[in-house]
Amino acid sequence: MSFDIPEYTGEITALGTIRILEAIRETGIDCKFYQASSSEMYGKVQEVPQSETTPFYPRSPYAAAKVYAYWVTVNYREAFNIFACNGILFNHESPRRGETFVTGKITRAIARIKAGLDKKLYLGNLEAKRDWGYAPEYVEAMWLMLQQDEPDDYVIATGTNHSVKDFLDEAFGYVGLDWQEHIEIDPKYFRPTEVDLLIGKAEKAKSKLGWFPKTDFKQLVRLMVEADQGILQLELAGKAESIYQGL
Repeated sequence: MSFDIPEYTGEITALGTIRILEAIRETGIDCKFYQASSSEMYGKVQEVPQSETTPFYPRSPYAAAKVYAYWVTVNYREAFNIFACNGILFNHESPRRGETFVTGKITRAIARIKAGLDKKLYLGNLEAKRDWGYAPEYVEAMWLMLQQDEPDDYVIATGTNHSVKDFLDEAFGYVGLDWQEHIEIDPKYFRPTEVDLLIGKAEKAKSKLGWFPKTDFKQLVRLMVEADQGILQLELAGKAESIYQGL
């Protein structure tokens, strides 16, 4: 979406970060600042896997704005002695994932197809590969960064990657469906500049934070599929007021 709203993306993702950092600097408030950096910053990857020392090569307005936010966080940490961390999180998913992301789009569609409400799902590049992890575990990593004596920057990832096609195989197969009977390719979902392969190296987080992922790819996919099937049943029964509580 950042290709459709590039100016807004820059205002929020890039300048939003420096506005908060400036507020911290001007007030002198004693706090800790966490910047949500993104694996999208690596874009056209310069090495595999990607670590804290891998050069950035952003491939979208969003990714470029995230690179600005990353470096301004480093700058304010060094210039003004602010406790500011960058967490470079690779894709992290859960039942809360929105439909603008391919994983949430797929698992919600499966629930509707299985219930007989839809027949087709329209997607773009099925060959793109991502390093997918479980969001609650990644939030734990964020918290751990802020408990350290000194601020630093960390890659958070599983160290494995799978294609969108792999996600379809696992998700549709789990409910006994053949994804090839339900998926149609729509060119409008292809990015102007694609990010083909992301896979993170979280050795620094493991050694310094004691963090490591616990939920594997199959467990993650099945968790999301099951949750969206349950949510749809609640919606159809008219009991969906608080469907996301506790997920």
